[in-house]
Amino acid sequence: MALTVAVQMDPLDQINIAGDSTFALMLAGQARGHRLFHYTPDQLNWSDGRLWTSARPVTVQRVPGDHFRFEEPVALDLDDAADVVLMRQDPPFDLGYITATHLLERVADRTIVVNDPASVRNAPEKVFVLDYARFMPPTLVTRSLDETRAFLRQHGAIVVKPLHGNGGKAIFRVGPEGENLSALIEVFNQTWREPHMVQAFLPDVAKGDKRIVLVDGQVAGAINRLPGEGEIRSNLAVGGSAEKTELTPREREICAALGPELKRRGLIFVGIDVIGGEWLTEINVTSPTGIVAIERFDGTDVAGLIWDAIERRHAERTR
Repeated sequence: MALTVAVQMDPLDQINIAGDSTFALMLAGQARGHRLFHYTPDQLNWSDGRLWTSARPVTVQRVPGDHFRFEEPVALDLDDAADVVLMRQDPPFDLGYITATHLLERVADRTIVVNDPASVRNAPEKVFVLDYARFMPPTLVTRSLDETRAFLRQHGAIVVKPLHGNGGKAIFRVGPEGENLSALIEVFNQTWREPHMVQAFLPDVAKGDKRIVLVDGQVAGAINRLPGEGEIRSNLAVGGSAEKTELTPREREICAALGPELKRRGLIFVGIDVIGGEWLTEINVTSPTGIVAIERFDGTDVAGLIWDAIERRHAERTR
């Protein structure tokens, strides 16, 4: 059955189609006959119990520089006229993002929203992961310089990063001597009102940071992301590279522990990050990536698996 799919994302002319997971999902959905509409979160409107957006019907193609064609915009009712909303805008996970989840939650009992907006709001990447602390490296969440210094003395070298950051931005390694730690925490405290995440530095990050994609709670595939020269960050968005990989027994244990809860929460498309084959660092639920690289290395049609899960849910709702 052809579905009407509203894609809430960043502007299409700003994406890199070579690796963009949302674009891959749009291509796969279009190939199945689903009708696509594009809009940005700032175009959401609510009145008299109705949530709608100014959206453009869109067709996509894997042609660099000519990868989308818009039709004239329409007022698309996200309750009555849409079957699916793909909530795929990139963070920051700020009040704008949170407000979009509140608005989409108002239609989520009738329109399938991927991922479930209430669950996205309640499961920010570096906070939800605390539920699985037994799989995490030593971790501190704090705004305190004194607590951070004590943590550094205990672990020798640390990584400091924003609690709601994304894409490998603003991640700093601090060595055993604590060079510039006080200045760093000062800048973090001035920039962000929330606490920050501090973790023991894992030398194994040099061997890569594995992105594992789960679809409806099941492992769909994985890639190992290697940091660029002189970097500790392996995110592809900041110059990391990808390679083929297999899951370790510990990683399979982590996935088995997470899977049922992800499915229960309606988190259909999730990417988790694991360092050194054993240390879980993030559970990415906002706009996870990696499916294009997984298909390139493994041949696994992760986008197809995601659409299979969406279509199953739609069929269950319309019985």
